[in-house]
Amino acid sequence: MSDGEKNAARFGCLTCPSVILLAGVGTLVKTEFKLPLATKTSKDEDEETEFVTKSWLIPDMFQFENVGFSKTVGNYKYLVCADCEIGPIGWHCIDSKESYVADQRVKHME
Repeated sequence: MSDGEKNAARFGCLTCPSVILLAGVGTLVKTEFKLPLATKTSKDEDEETEFVTKSWLIPDMFQFENVGFSKTVGNYKYLVCADCEIGPIGWHCIDSKESYVADQRVKHME
């Protein structure tokens, strides 16, 4: 996969059969974002986050199929699966109105 590439397959939740995003909607981009882990295992902040470097840019929040948004945290809202509420699978930037889905937090479906 290379920067600027569109997602060829649908994206789904890792824990339930829900479809998160249809094919051809997201654009692959390099990112630098500390995303909280879905399961917290310690009190150490570094262990409670994952550094995301490859994400799918979604320019409009209404292009998602099944995504929920958290309360605002700083300048962001976290994205979760709307059906099983697992997450965060990405983040939404309040200022730019753009959303990012971490590639490692979704499954690529046929």
